[in-house]
Amino acid sequence: MTYNNDNVRRRDRLMDEDRAMELLKNSEYGVLSMIDENGLPYGIPLNYVWDGNSSIYIHCAPEGHKLNGLEKYPNVSFCIVGNVNLLPDKFTTEYESVLLKGVAHINLTPEERMAALLTLVDKLSSDFKELGAKYSQKSFHRVNIIRIDFTEFSGKCKQVHAAD
Repeated sequence: MTYNNDNVRRRDRLMDEDRAMELLKNSEYGVLSMIDENGLPYGIPLNYVWDGNSSIYIHCAPEGHKLNGLEKYPNVSFCIVGNVNLLPDKFTTEYESVLLKGVAHINLTPEERMAALLTLVDKLSSDFKELGAKYSQKSFHRVNIIRIDFTEFSGKCKQVHAAD
């Protein structure tokens, strides 16, 4: 996965790669943008977990709109929003965002799906790992996992500095 800010128009708003990686690792959710099975745009906020390399995992129902679209159009983007601070008196907003581009995979092995579920539990319910493992086993038949392999990502931010 390559960090590539070449297409960021505002060069003064480039985010440091380390901060982009921190957001990828620690943020709770992102917005998956894709094309649905009818060729229409579709975006949905989702919890995720990063594998520490070039993929994220998302859990979902075993069938539905999202999976139908990804089966037909697997190319996606995923946007993570970090800190946001509305500055109404300055008519602007401070923000951080990371945009990832990649390919979704929906037919994973049961072993990869379970490992991803347990990693999601570890990230999102770390105080309840034992209970989460039992819950994952019990509900495994009604859960699917999507793996998104990213080829590149970029980061952008805006910070407003106070006048001296």
